[in-house]
Amino acid sequence: MGKTTGFLLLFISSLIFAQQTTFKFDFGGHRTEKGFIPISPDSRFDPKTGYGFMDVSGLESVDRGGNALTGDFITGKKPFYFSVVLPEGNYDIKLNLGDPKGTSETTVRVENRRLMLNDIKTKAGEVVEKTITVHVKDSILRNQNGEKIGVVKLKPREKKYLHWDSMLTIEFNDKAPKVCSVMIQPNKTAKTIYLTGDSTVVDAQYEPWASWGQMLPYFFVANEVAVANYAESGETLKAFEDRHRIDKIWNKLRPGDYLLIQFGHNDQKYGNSTKSGYGKRLKEWIQRAKQLDAIPVLVTSMNRRVFDENNTIVNTLDDFPDAMRQIAKEEKVDLIDLNALSKSLFEAMGPEGAKKAFVYYPADSYPNQPAALADDTHFNPYGAYELAKCVVKSIVGQNLSLKKYISKNYKNFNPDKPDDAEKFHWPESVFMEALKPDGN
Repeated sequence: MGKTTGFLLLFISSLIFAQQTTFKFDFGGHRTEKGFIPISPDSRFDPKTGYGFMDVSGLESVDRGGNALTGDFITGKKPFYFSVVLPEGNYDIKLNLGDPKGTSETTVRVENRRLMLNDIKTKAGEVVEKTITVHVKDSILRNQNGEKIGVVKLKPREKKYLHWDSMLTIEFNDKAPKVCSVMIQPNKTAKTIYLTGDSTVVDAQYEPWASWGQMLPYFFVANEVAVANYAESGETLKAFEDRHRIDKIWNKLRPGDYLLIQFGHNDQKYGNSTKSGYGKRLKEWIQRAKQLDAIPVLVTSMNRRVFDENNTIVNTLDDFPDAMRQIAKEEKVDLIDLNALSKSLFEAMGPEGAKKAFVYYPADSYPNQPAALADDTHFNPYGAYELAKCVVKSIVGQNLSLKKYISKNYKNFNPDKPDDAEKFHWPESVFMEALKPDGN
């Protein structure tokens, strides 16, 4: 068989496989539950089958006997990643986590470190079933018949991301992650919350960078809603249009879905006026969302870590927050004032304490990082988590329609009393990079 023929057959088989949307995987050893696909520690991802582990080093199977599905599991000595080729859409993933004869501790993130389950601990002999709802996307623009009509213009760095790739990737992390099974099925009824914005919203792939957008799914109930983060570093409202990111959303937005819009940092940097392009585009997006019977929600940009001599946050965003507040009033749409909430949050932390929420790390804290990191715009996971709680606080406090989807993971939060950074739980992923994201 020639190389061309072999490649063609591989492409066709992958294309056929990609249409499959329901899977049942039994993680473990030699015993497999009826109707499930066996997954062993040697199940490396293979394009021919369309599923498997990104890296099988350090994985092991433990069989405790008894039930074929929950009596054995796969665990690892470092975070491990399981990928499945899937058409874009929303999916419910049921996970059996635990150990029939021991304890376990598992944190689950998807795609680019999108937080779904945090520090799930099971007692000895306990196996729990948890459900998460995940949005999977690709970069193709399609018409109503599903035909390709264009593409999102991805940046070179995005082509390495674990989203935009027509695959679901699940990260299993923590002190003792133990996975018995993974079951995937489409969710056609969940409302989708589309996030648009810049590097302070994006699903950041690399430690120690993070954003509030990738923490947000943790605070929403499964089955009923999926968070779809389309933000990207360095973007302005205009760039979001020029790269067809917003076109991708317009093609997918359904009645009852939500569109959260947060721009300002880069619009300011590139000299866009709030009275011309910025305001005009905001209003156009709002009107388009309403025409599609979706619900637009504006989010003011959070402050940078800039304090005056009185330890008060200095506004470095010109009139962008005020412009967005005014447009929300004029267009009669909901507003999450993250700018005001972040001011309270950072002032409560103080100039030094706030460094624990931003990317401030001494040299050699991460690979290929000879110089110290001192970034007053971008957040680490703790800072991103606190900002996500500010967003949820605003949703709950204003009794916005999104409130009905907030999960029990959210407890009352007061920005004037931030969580203790030292107690924040975040086992780091294996992907690390000292390079600063686009934007400022």
